Amino acid sequence: MHVGSFVLAAQFPGQGQGEALHRAVRTAEVAEAAGLDAVWLAEHHFVPYGTCPSAVTLAALLLGRTSRIRVGTAVSVLPTVHPVALGEQAALLHVTSGGRFSLGVGRGGPWVDLEVFGSGLEAYEKGFPESLDLLMRWLREPSVEARGERFTFREVPVVPRPSESLSGSPGPEVVVACTSPASVRLAAERGLPMLLGMHVGDEEKAEMVALWRQYARVAGRPADEIRAAAHVSAGVCQIADRRTDAVETLLKAMPGWLRQGLDAHVTVDGRARSMRDPHAYTELLCGLHPVGTPRLCADRLAATSERTGISRFALLVEGSGDLAATEENVRRLGAEVLPHLG
Repeated sequence: MHVGSFVLAAQFPGQGQGEALHRAVRTAEVAEAAGLDAVWLAEHHFVPYGTCPSAVTLAALLLGRTSRIRVGTAVSVLPTVHPVALGEQAALLHVTSGGRFSLGVGRGGPWVDLEVFGSGLEAYEKGFPESLDLLMRWLREPSVEARGERFTFREVPVVPRPSESLSGSPGPEVVVACTSPASVRLAAERGLPMLLGMHVGDEEKAEMVALWRQYARVAGRPADEIRAAAHVSAGVCQIADRRTDAVETLLKAMPGWLRQGLDAHVTVDGRARSMRDPHAYTELLCGLHPVGTPRLCADRLAATSERTGISRFALLVEGSGDLAATEENVRRLGAEVLPHLG
């Protein structure tokens, strides 16, 4: 089992953006020292829900600050960037880090980001498959040309080639955030593992893994590849000596962050949107994920792995909103939970 932290650089009420980003960096540094396997970085624009606007840029910093831990994006929002530009950045990090970089990509949402970056609503609604395929070609081929609906250019060499990494890996791992059968199929047909969100429980994640395998078989993906697919499950982790204390910590801090963070999202086309009740959502997350004593957290992770077949986790550890408490949470995850998982 591989356990990592999921870092949003969340700006809690009363905090500055610099404070949130400092906590994000420290979380990654402490995660490596605590023995975690990875740190996954979220990306958001113009909202306090997450103050990191470029997960790949923050990943570069953290790869330089660390020596062992894997650093991944969860996710880089593909409709707001040119896939070749993202591919070049991913290749650069893969080569220079010795293969420690993972590129998570996603479709994002119908937010004002699409207007600001000039990609438009169509890039979100229809353009994701074309962008993903161009990105994958860039990461796997020595030269690339494009003749698609959105991207058209002459053949150019890939520099640097991901295969030039001294790690021996052909290129960076690519993971796709999946929230619907359509995105599951998209990932499965390309043999790409999924990142599944923290808002869904074991049963739904197990169904999505089964659906991924079904689509992958139909697409003719190799049986060994299907069996070895390393999907990632996002969740929340808060450790305390008593479960009630862990739950109380999250219920005191997370609803305020969720309320101001989620409410700040603006749609690009004025479409109506509904927001979850922040308190009820926090309670839901406490019920779905490892929140409680170290033994309970270990059992919760083991149960999720058994039910879903997923062995990699990206756990939100900053739910208290406090730097010292977050660092302590990460240290306890490494020292008191991981040993129970083998």
